[in-house]
Amino acid sequence: MLAVHGDSKGRDAFAFDPISSPYLEVSDDLRIRTPYSKTVIEELRTVPWASWDEELRTWRVPFRSFEELLRRWPRIEKAAQQAEPEERKRRRESAKSSDAYKAAQLRNAERRRHRYPLPAEHLPPVGKPVATEEYGIVVFSEVSGELVEAEDLTASYPNAACANANYIWGRWRSATLSELIGTWPARSAPKADKRSRGWWQPTSRTESCSPKRPQHGRQKTDSRPQQGLLTWEVLRDCSTRTHDTGLFDRCLAAGGARSGSVTH
Repeated sequence: MLAVHGDSKGRDAFAFDPISSPYLEVSDDLRIRTPYSKTVIEELRTVPWASWDEELRTWRVPFRSFEELLRRWPRIEKAAQQAEPEERKRRRESAKSSDAYKAAQLRNAERRRHRYPLPAEHLPPVGKPVATEEYGIVVFSEVSGELVEAEDLTASYPNAACANANYIWGRWRSATLSELIGTWPARSAPKADKRSRGWWQPTSRTESCSPKRPQHGRQKTDSRPQQGLLTWEVLRDCSTRTHDTGLFDRCLAAGGARSGSVTH
């Protein structure tokens, strides 16, 4: 009875102050159909008794929830308009002329060249995983000896451009799964001098990523570094920054966490 009474009041309220929108249909209830939008979904989920109808592919809101829907409608309609294909295309085209888009295009083009400026007096070990400022954990395959021009440093590697050193180009590739698991991590985070040169020994970052659990009683301690303590966070970061999307999945399939080679 309360639901029937609430629907009756909602119908009267809708008749007095209706919502006129191409995204709203009126039937035995109120039906909202919009382009996909996370904002629309979040707003409708907060409306009492609102539900998604999979068969009709629409949101259904009973009239008893009309007042709450009316309160949220400006935000829902704005989000729906912004999600329209034409509007999204217009924003993409507009973004292409922005400085941020052009800078991103230059970064992507530089990454595809698989080169990295290395200080001539502090070269990384060839064939071993090292962490870098721009691309996460990589393996340098060769050092060409070609001097890096100042404009290349300024455009793509501002951290290196600030250092007073001569740089030469090194060629890098993504680290393999076995290389990552077999890497000995550094005991502590790199200091400023190592970061300024652009590369350093990878760290596990376990303590910074996971909260410490309380210890009870006497615990056996071992200050020696453990082999292969690269965490899932490091692997995911490496996979994302080098755009090797299969790296993290291959590590999961290998079951490194179960074998203890990779900590979670």
